[in-house]
Amino acid sequence: MNKTTDASVHDDNRDDEPISSAEAASDDAQQHHQPLNELEQRVADLTEALQRERADATNLRRRHDEEKASLKSHVTSNIVRQLLPVIDNLERALKHVPEDLAGNDYVKGVQGVVKQFEKTLSGIGVQRIATVGQPFDPHYHEAVSMEDGDGTQEVVSEELQSGYQIGEDVIRHAMVRVKMQ
Repeated sequence: MNKTTDASVHDDNRDDEPISSAEAASDDAQQHHQPLNELEQRVADLTEALQRERADATNLRRRHDEEKASLKSHVTSNIVRQLLPVIDNLERALKHVPEDLAGNDYVKGVQGVVKQFEKTLSGIGVQRIATVGQPFDPHYHEAVSMEDGDGTQEVVSEELQSGYQIGEDVIRHAMVRVKMQ
């Protein structure tokens, strides 16, 4: 019985023949190489995740800045829209000053207030819309009346009420008369 047992043990030992040093080094390299590949993959994954987070943060900052600028423009437009009737009334008052009071200090003071309004509006980016002599543009002008003429192009002939804009955004359309030229 021992002989059979010894023989089977001996056969098992044949499968476990001594491993050469080159094979052992190769096995060690594979064992060390596998964790290295896993680490490299993990680093690549984390780097990609970090890049996505940075891109998201950059996009968030850009969107925030755009929304902030839009909100600022919107608030400015609302405030200016509320002040426009005051400016209109001051300008109307100056158009109807009697000739004998044209050099009066009071009238000069009102003119100074109007100039100060215009300078302040300009300082916050508000511009008056160009009207008289300009081609009619419904984006900027509101036509109140149309005069016949001998031309084919619609041109603003008179400004009835000033229009204002911030950049390309219209706060109030200019109220105008249009003539064909």
